[in-house]
Amino acid sequence: MLGATRQVAAAPVTREALRSALMPTINSMSATGVVSLPGMMTGQIRGGVPPAEAVKYQILVMFLIAGGTGLGAVTAVLGGVYRLTDGRHRLRLVSDRVASGRTPLGREVRIGDCR
Repeated sequence: MLGATRQVAAAPVTREALRSALMPTINSMSATGVVSLPGMMTGQIRGGVPPAEAVKYQILVMFLIAGGTGLGAVTAVLGGVYRLTDGRHRLRLVSDRVASGRTPLGREVRIGDCR
């Protein structure tokens, strides 16, 4: 999109990337307890803990996993959008880095190296 900021221009791609990243976690959360009994919950029940208490801990663990996955996905996607655009909200191209002779990490690059 011409004239849009990097956030507006990348919004459809960002939305799809986050949806794809979080889908496995959401699917596993929906199946927990119905189709599968996770190991921690099963171990607690077999160890004598009341099932309601074991379920509470399992829900806590599942939410912590989902939160960590969500935080990692958002960080990776937004970091990628930031790294792929410059300060004027333009898309950075490989030729921009090759023209300067340096990569973002400072390593020397020759034209034949970029494929």
